[in-house]
Amino acid sequence: MYRYDQYDHLIVNERVAQYRDQVRRRLSDELIEDEFRILRLQNGLYLQRHAYMLRIAVPYGLLASRQVRMFAHIARKYDRGYGHFTTRQNIQFNWIKLEESPDILAELATVEMHAIQTSGNCIRNTTSDELAGVAADEIVDPRPYAELIREWSTFHPEFAYLPRKFKIAISGSAEDRAATAVHDVGLHVIKNDAGEVGFRVLVGGGMGRTPILGSVIREFLPWKHAMSYLEAILRVYNQYGRRDNMYKARIKILVKAIGAEDFARQVEAEWQDIKDGPSTLTEEELQRVAHYFTAPDYAALPAIDTEFEQKKATDKAFANWLKRNVKAHKVPGYAAAILSLKKTGVPPGDITADQLDFVADLADRYSFGELRVTHEQNLVLADVKQSDLYALWEEARSHGLATPNIGLLTDIICCPGGDFCSLANAKSIPIAQAIAERFDNIDFQHDIGEIELNISGCINACGHHHVGNIGILGVDKDGAEWYQVSLGGAQGNQSSIGKIIGPSFSAHQMPTVIDRLLQVYVQQRIEDERFIDTVRRIGIAPFKDFVYATPIKADHAIGEDVCA
Repeated sequence: MYRYDQYDHLIVNERVAQYRDQVRRRLSDELIEDEFRILRLQNGLYLQRHAYMLRIAVPYGLLASRQVRMFAHIARKYDRGYGHFTTRQNIQFNWIKLEESPDILAELATVEMHAIQTSGNCIRNTTSDELAGVAADEIVDPRPYAELIREWSTFHPEFAYLPRKFKIAISGSAEDRAATAVHDVGLHVIKNDAGEVGFRVLVGGGMGRTPILGSVIREFLPWKHAMSYLEAILRVYNQYGRRDNMYKARIKILVKAIGAEDFARQVEAEWQDIKDGPSTLTEEELQRVAHYFTAPDYAALPAIDTEFEQKKATDKAFANWLKRNVKAHKVPGYAAAILSLKKTGVPPGDITADQLDFVADLADRYSFGELRVTHEQNLVLADVKQSDLYALWEEARSHGLATPNIGLLTDIICCPGGDFCSLANAKSIPIAQAIAERFDNIDFQHDIGEIELNISGCINACGHHHVGNIGILGVDKDGAEWYQVSLGGAQGNQSSIGKIIGPSFSAHQMPTVIDRLLQVYVQQRIEDERFIDTVRRIGIAPFKDFVYATPIKADHAIGEDVCA
């Protein structure tokens, strides 16, 4: 993974010193809150309902074990013993004291981490595929390009004050696991007929008040022009993006207003002036960065391990975990194992300090000291020997990290919601917990099959509810918390935006609403058809009709599987 050079160390340490002085001036009232707000946001510090929240950048979701141990230390010393992984592959701490925040940033700097540009109208953390470098379907490892984007975008003076925040995602595999279609810019690695590497460029995707899928503005962009083309996109956006209305300031609104074709034309015109300038990548520069992402020292292993196959055949619980939480690896004898942060009773994405230390130990013992964060709020050990999977599973299970539910109903994506966020209209975590408790039966979940359920506490869509097969949005209704339900959203190669089924529901009704949706699915599905495929085939009308057919007066008892 990437290691800081002398310039990185200097920049980050100077930023810590600068921020420490800003905090001193705020605490002594030399700065009022309105003056300080923009300064703290530049360093990832938000003021939420109960305390300050610090969001720490995890570039393209890649962590070293020493960095994970630092998170554990921060959780214990500065927070309440836990952290929360987000849909941008970052980590948040929700109970930070302002006077201690400079010390946290100073400690982060010792393990080559920071919180710069995790907030504000700037280029945010670039996200990528959690299986980058190991995926069996990978075309090209996207991590060197993601790192180049990080270096290019951090403190870029021209784009420090954009009309609104700006998010980039990059995927290097045949299957898009980075949700590129719902980002301001999505880059999907492809090869042309000559075998040359380049990018399909999507622009104008996003969720929030106006959910839109990105439009392809270039089918093939040679890799060496990635930075200059991004620069051209941002220049057009910076010049013409709306600054008079924050709700219409995202690039998706600009692209929608003028049309993708005209936007592409303007980008191409801007690009012609800079395409062969200083931002053009060279083979030497690409190799400089790619050097940090060379393959670890893999052992020569048999493709099939006899003892592993025997345990798989005789231990149902282990087999269930393998089916849902273990992914194919491009190197024979290895696998990628997902540690679920979705155990019933725990807020999705939350992890304790003890668990953080534990997964750091797992990374050292089983995966070359590295760990990945997914935008579904789980963790990945990407390089596990097949022969070690059983031992890993036993250890992870003992620490509540082996729930075999990846991609299933209780693998819920959920923002912190009204329990923490001052922007939220409603709580998200209690809804996620109520649904997880209602359907906490692994056999039932495996029978139902793949379903993506996403929950957001407000229209900002930090829980990505628009692209959930089932999406839940918290809304304010005369001062009370209610929940709007949508169906048919999806990420990946067949991305789609969900459609609202009708009037909103109260919190206590939500588990029964999900139950009724599942009943329609079970009745209507064909053989092993996935939930999203059934919705696309029959539409949302049958689901809507059944959900609203009779009033939902009260929730069923927790754990009652009326769909079984």
